[in-house]
Amino acid sequence: MRRRSFVATLAAAAVGAACAPARATLPPASVAPGDEIFLARDIERLHGRCIGIVTNPTGVTSRLTSVVDAVHGDPRICLHALYAPEHGLRGAAAAGAHVASSIDPSTGLPVYSLYGAQRRPTAAMLEGVEVLLVDLQDVGDRDYTYVSTLANVMEAAREHGREVWVLDRPNPVGGSAVEGPVLDPRYRSFISLYPIAMRHGLTIGELARMMNEHFGIGCTLRIVAMEGWRRAMIWGDTGLQWVQTSPNIPTWETCFPFLTTGLLDALGAFNGVGTTKPFFIAGARGIDPERLAMRLNARGLPGVWFRAGFWQPFFGGFAHETVPGVDLQIYDYRVYRGVPTSVEIAVALRDLAPHALRFSTALDRDWGTAAFRRALEAGDSAGRVLEGWSAATEEFRKAAAPFRLYA
Repeated sequence: MRRRSFVATLAAAAVGAACAPARATLPPASVAPGDEIFLARDIERLHGRCIGIVTNPTGVTSRLTSVVDAVHGDPRICLHALYAPEHGLRGAAAAGAHVASSIDPSTGLPVYSLYGAQRRPTAAMLEGVEVLLVDLQDVGDRDYTYVSTLANVMEAAREHGREVWVLDRPNPVGGSAVEGPVLDPRYRSFISLYPIAMRHGLTIGELARMMNEHFGIGCTLRIVAMEGWRRAMIWGDTGLQWVQTSPNIPTWETCFPFLTTGLLDALGAFNGVGTTKPFFIAGARGIDPERLAMRLNARGLPGVWFRAGFWQPFFGGFAHETVPGVDLQIYDYRVYRGVPTSVEIAVALRDLAPHALRFSTALDRDWGTAAFRRALEAGDSAGRVLEGWSAATEEFRKAAAPFRLYA
């Protein structure tokens, strides 16, 4: 009986093992980001040298391995310090929130904030560091501070004789479409430092090359390129897992409407921040949402349909109000055009609810030009607004072409 019982137990265990689900694993990606290439092939170049890493939670390989953990675990490299952009090393700080320097509890390393009392590394922050690795995921929109942080790191590296290695990552909205306006240098700010197009169509590594050579930063720069990425790809084509770049960009899809409603905040419009759908909503106090939806749908904008609705955000400038507007139902991200859609929404809001908007110079900073605000005030059509900067957009496209790393 005991033997039969033992055999029965083994048989039951075998059946249970056969029925147990396979161990979960990430699906393979079709793109290897720059940090993965660096860890596989280029890390040996830094053996015996001391480095610092500029990163946040997006600095991961296709297997979601943190570049900080991987480098920190290599005894042949001296990892001396970490540097954090806006939102902090852990990515939890709100937009515009002061980020303090700290000690990383996982590694015990100093974390120097580049979005606090200082926005560029000082000589003291760089003491003992020979090479700065930059591993940050951009969103493809000029109005995002990670590229400005990269530029400041490059300038500080040039001044203090350090090298910069950029571990390249995909442009989530693709590398084919370029949309204006191009920054007017008179409206230079930390969200936009150089005259590039709003939707620039470049990877962060390509932007680094352009800033270094075309705009004259002139640091010692190395780009560790990706493998498998093509310009026509959007994030969904890469097979990579998305790690939110900031609290209001929780998904890769959000990068597309960020190019649209993210530009309307200074106009006094509601853009969904404070709801579960940041940037997928556009509205204003007192507007008729049905009229707005009908007006925008009649324009036949590519890749998007507008649904009328009401929202009550949990926080932000419209917190706890019931705000009317439209839901951006983006059904084809490949053909969607973020900045032209933003112009169409702004013109529609102006025509239907001018009382709800404000035309301040804050709009000039966000758009990097006064032309947009002046055109709205003058009653110009969306087509005329877009035509006003089309030549400058084409000039930027041509100027950027030599710095592209991918077909």
